[in-house]
This record gives sequence, C-alpha cells and structure tokens, in this order.
Amino acid sequence: MNFDFSEEQVMLRDSVARFIKEDYAFETRCSAVASQEGMSRETWQTFADLGWLSVPFAEEHGGFGGGAVDTMLVMEEFGKGLLAEPYLATVLLFGGLIQKGGSQAQREAHIPKIIDGSRLGAFAYLERQSRFEMADVMTSAVKEGDHYRLNGEKVVVFNGGNADYLVVSARTSGEQSDTQGVSLFLVPADIAGVSLLSYSMMDGQQVANLTFEDVQVPAADLVGNLGEASALIESVVMEANLGLAAEAVGIMGELNAKTLEYTKTREQFGVAIGSFQALQHRMVETFMAYEQTKSLLYRAVCALSNGDEDAAPVIHALKVMIDRAGKLVFGEAIQMHGGMGLTDDLDIGHYAKRLMMINTTFGNGDYHLGKFNALRYARTD
Repeated sequence: MNFDFSEEQVMLRDSVARFIKEDYAFETRCSAVASQEGMSRETWQTFADLGWLSVPFAEEHGGFGGGAVDTMLVMEEFGKGLLAEPYLATVLLFGGLIQKGGSQAQREAHIPKIIDGSRLGAFAYLERQSRFEMADVMTSAVKEGDHYRLNGEKVVVFNGGNADYLVVSARTSGEQSDTQGVSLFLVPADIAGVSLLSYSMMDGQQVANLTFEDVQVPAADLVGNLGEASALIESVVMEANLGLAAEAVGIMGELNAKTLEYTKTREQFGVAIGSFQALQHRMVETFMAYEQTKSLLYRAVCALSNGDEDAAPVIHALKVMIDRAGKLVFGEAIQMHGGMGLTDDLDIGHYAKRLMMINTTFGNGDYHLGKFNALRYARTD
C-alpha cells in the first residue's frame, strides 16, 4: 500500500506547519483563547485566504475537493499548534452536514461563505440526558403549516456563541431514543426564541448552551430527509472523529518531542535526567503509543476513503486507542516536567487539557469500546 502523499497534499501540510511555526506562537493562542470569542477572527480570515477552509468541500462550490487524507493532514498540524479556531465546529460539522445533507440552495448559500471565512456555524446535537447517544433527542419540532415550531435545549455546542447559523437536531416523530424520527434544521443564530449561555471548557474552547422557545423554522430549512437524520449525523461525525484523532496524534507528537527535549536539558544529580535508563524506557513507551496510534489513524483514513465495510469498527478502535495512548502520553509528559507541567505558563498542560477534551468528544474510550464490541459480535452471529 502506498502511504506517500501527493504533491498537493504535501504543500497543504507544509503551509499549515509554516503558519504555525512563524505566525501562531503559544502566546498567540493564549491571547485568542482569553478573548471574549475564544478565537481570533483575523486568524480565521487567514485560514480562508490560505484555502484551508475549502479543503473538504466540493469544487463546484469553490472547494478544494479534498478527502479524509487532506483533512487528516490539516488537523494533525492544527494539533501540533494547539489552534483554538473552530475548524471542527464550522468546517467539519456544520459544513459537513450542509454538504452531505443540505439542498442545492442550502449548499450554494452557505458553503461559499464558509470557504471565504464570512460564515461561522455550529452543530447543536447534545442534550443534558443524552450523554454520548446522539439519537437521544428530546428537543421537539412540530409541523405547523409551512413552518416547524422548535422547542428544547442543547448543551456544550461547539462555537455556539460565535455561530451565524446552527444545524439543530430535533425529534419530529418517535420516542426519545429512537433512531428514526430525528430531523435536522438550519436555524439562524439570531432568530427570535433562541437564547444562549456561552462559557469556556477546560481546554479554552468556547461552547454554549442554547434554549429554543417556540422558534419558527420554515419547512424549507429542513436539512436532509424528514425523520432520517441519524444516518447523516453518523456519517459526518465519523469523519469528524478522524479529524479529532489526527489532532490528537499531532498533540501526542508534540508532547513527546517537547518532553524528550526537556529530558536532555533538565539536570539532576549533575547529569541530564534523559540519561537515566528508567526515564528512557518510559519515553520509549510513549513514543510507541504515539506511533501505534498514528498507524491506526492511517488505517482508519484508508478504510473510510476506500469505503471499506470495516471503517466504522476501525474508527471506534481508533477512539479507544486515542483515549488510552493519550492518557499515557500526557501523563508522562506532565510528570517528567514536574510541577510546572501543570501550570498555565507552560504549554504542556494546555496540550494535556485539549487531549482530555478530545477523549470525551463524541464518546470516550469506554463508549467506543462498547460500540466496537457490538459491531464485532454482530458480525459473528
């Protein structure tokens, strides 16, 4: 199997890496996270100018026409730089749902604006009782003439406070946890009846809780088929999980590199601590965990790109690996850096917090292990 990247993919990866090295220092990231929006609009416009916001979109809408490999390359570099901007929320989730499930009019109205940086979006799917099950939906949408009346609450909406438009999941039929009966609606963030509470997560990213009270949504703003959104959501979230996994791999690589460098300069008993055999063994373990995770990421990307039937279980396995390997890597990095590894002044702790949040997004390791086993046993029956 050929694992070489194309010339265009190498250029894409190198452009992101160069930007992070030259223009996105750790202090720049901290400044963006500390701002009211939790991001830099100027940096986001730079993403647009460099073409990164166009990567997963079709060429007919001005996109790059990239696939899972291209997204992986971008997100891995984003992980190395610990970027705070809402690429996952706007491009992979909001944009992914519009591209895969939206009407031609919806795609023409929103995708070009995502690409040029003028439109931010969010996917409102999580509810207080739903945990990791995205089909557990109590938010309701009732048909009234040519409109739907939307009522309910969504929590931990990535980029919810900055979004211009939302894609909201709501139940149009069935019981609370039924897979069938979930629909998606395209909702302007400033429409009457929508209220929000913005707050920061432990990794600095901005999220929001959104409340919908008798929000009137035109029937034309339905995304995908009525009551059949679960399959669309699963498809988009599967690709988003690959993006998150690539970001995690980038973070683990940086933590290993920074920790290795630190062990070469930090002295104890008159010698560098990297000369101690016990610490060398631990660094080898974290390096192996990183390499194994990266290998599984490549396997998952290939499976999804080729349409393999085992793509879903491989991605579940990848999420389990990210959970376990991530905890090992950031735990050792913090311990080897000592007490200062936990301080906000050092980037090690920030990388660790971001890994923790990635591990709980769309399900933690235990959740995905259960999903993996369910698929495995279903095949053997």
